Amino acid sequence: MGSISPQRVRQLLDRATRARILVVGDVMLDQFVWGHVSRISPEAPVPVVEFDRESFMPGGAANVARNLTSLGAAADLCGVVGADANARHLRHLLAEQQVGCSGLTPVRGRFTATKTRIVAHQQQVVRVDRETRGEVSKNTTAALLRRIDALLPQADAVSVGDYGKGVVTQELLDGIRERCRAQAKWLSLDPKPVHQLQLRGLSLITPNRKETFELAGLQDTTRNPDPFADSQLMKAADALLADLSPALLLITLGELGLLLCQRGQKPFHIPTVAQEVFDVSGAGDTVIASFTLAIAAGASPIEAAIFSNHAAGVVVGKVGTATVSPEELASSFLPGK
Repeated sequence: MGSISPQRVRQLLDRATRARILVVGDVMLDQFVWGHVSRISPEAPVPVVEFDRESFMPGGAANVARNLTSLGAAADLCGVVGADANARHLRHLLAEQQVGCSGLTPVRGRFTATKTRIVAHQQQVVRVDRETRGEVSKNTTAALLRRIDALLPQADAVSVGDYGKGVVTQELLDGIRERCRAQAKWLSLDPKPVHQLQLRGLSLITPNRKETFELAGLQDTTRNPDPFADSQLMKAADALLADLSPALLLITLGELGLLLCQRGQKPFHIPTVAQEVFDVSGAGDTVIASFTLAIAAGASPIEAAIFSNHAAGVVVGKVGTATVSPEELASSFLPGK
């Protein structure tokens, strides 16, 4: 019950190549400036980072889509970008990674959300964000829903990523939920509690610990390495199951792994399988992408949780917003790994 055989993983990965997932939400461009520090600035007590190289990766909901194609699935991305050079760069990166971009909607007056991380000696020194946080207009939401209408019939599931940049409005979420119900499509959501959206009746919600307590309106006053002995965490999980009625609640617990919760059943805890942790950037994107894909490939909820836990265990061992390949994921299930 608590494991998947390597043969079953291979079967799910094979089925994943025939799945198509529609990803909707806040898309971003992640820029990494890599360098080294050998002195302190004479102008201020700050390190001088001497430039070595830079790299760019899709971020936010775009990273969810990138994780899906990395695992062999087809992915279409629906979101908002600016009318700027970073939008063109992001489209180019997504095309390289075979992500469908017909759902990306350019909006004048908005930045393409871009996070620039300055990294020296494998340590992040500072991050600079260029973004527009205000909610998109009703006309933009209507345009996004029209694009979703065109893409949804071919999709096996939908994943919504809310990163607080203004794309995932209540109107958009309601429209997606209604369409998914009408077409019997699985709907996953990575929430941003600050939005206080009405989230009832989704297939899957994937908050981290902090977001779980925020959504439940409770204070996080206890910590226990055994989630089942963490009374406040259990109370928060029960509150979300009762208030939001998701089919599944998957709480990401960082170094403690994942907690899968369903109404009327005992929660299932999956300890982390990460051997080394270099960077947790984007790990939540990997979890929702791989869980949703596993479900689309025919996995049970427990199988999908174990599948996604292994996927996250691989990406946190890499620097930057990383992905996992089918070979890496399959290898992580072999004995001795």
